[in-house]
Amino acid sequence: MTHWCAVPKVYDPLKAGSIDGTDTEPHDRAILRAMNAKYKPNKNVVGDPDNTVFVGRLSPNTDEEMIEEHFKKYGKIKRLRLVRDIVTGFSRCYAFVEYFNNDDAYGAQRNADKTVLDEKEIYVDFECERTMKGWIPRRLGGGICGKKESGQLRFGGINRPFKKPFNVDSIQNTEGSTFRERLDVQERGDLRDRDRYNRPEGNMYSQRDRGQRSGDRRSRDRSEKGQSSRDRRRSRSRTSERSRHKH
Repeated sequence: MTHWCAVPKVYDPLKAGSIDGTDTEPHDRAILRAMNAKYKPNKNVVGDPDNTVFVGRLSPNTDEEMIEEHFKKYGKIKRLRLVRDIVTGFSRCYAFVEYFNNDDAYGAQRNADKTVLDEKEIYVDFECERTMKGWIPRRLGGGICGKKESGQLRFGGINRPFKKPFNVDSIQNTEGSTFRERLDVQERGDLRDRDRYNRPEGNMYSQRDRGQRSGDRRSRDRSEKGQSSRDRRRSRSRTSERSRHKH
């Protein structure tokens, strides 16, 4: 863990499925499928990967002209490819934009990410297939980022980096080896403290219980005082009636 970093340079499906990159077991089938995948980068892809950005979450109606119009403001575009289905020809909602120089690609990634194109907020990152060793695409269970609705959150990218573990310099942790285990230990400790504070015996009452008990005590005292005053009035009325009868 001494070489831990928020954005790794080598892709590991198991770590990508972890919040802090310390998981030792896959928690969903997609990670297991990515770990067993025998994927190799496409050798037919042309262009400089260091000058290429990946554009995802596009609208199905977005075409090449709209993408070019949106990204040419960040630099001169050398090549643009909107990935389409080989059978239907429909857009698969992601594309690759290659610039002539590296500075324009960095500027596009930094400034175009989370912008709106054709009424959709797009995701822009650097190309990973040819630049990150061990890369597995999302269709095989890999990838970075993702949505909560899909149940396949992936970390380690610029848009969703790893969260720093509690103790980076220590490999062994008596309270759990992964982020989730340490979080469970912390939650259990919080529950114990809350239960102990809300325990009915002794003086360990919660603030709400103390307020309720004091309110009940005050209402009981008021009712007792009211009862005693009524009794005194009744006794005085009986005494006055007896005195009238005597006279």
